[in-house]
Amino acid sequence: MDKLKTTSWIILIASFGSILYALIFNPISWIVYAISLVSIPLFILSLGLVAMAKGSKDEEEEKRREPFIGY
Repeated sequence: MDKLKTTSWIILIASFGSILYALIFNPISWIVYAISLVSIPLFILSLGLVAMAKGSKDEEEEKRREPFIGY
C-alpha cells in the first residue's frame, strides 16, 4: 500500500503542476489540449488512488487485532 500511495502522490503532484503550467504560462493551444487530455484524468485518478490507499481507522485496528492466518 505504501508503494501505491507514494506513486499516487507523485502522479497527483505532477498532474497538478502540468495543469498549473497550462494555466499560468499560456502555451500554444495544442499543448494545452494535450495537457488537459492527459493531466486532468490522471489528477482525478490519483485522487481516487490516494483515497483508496488510506485505510480507515477501524480497518487498521482490525488488522492489528487479527492474527496472521497463514500464507
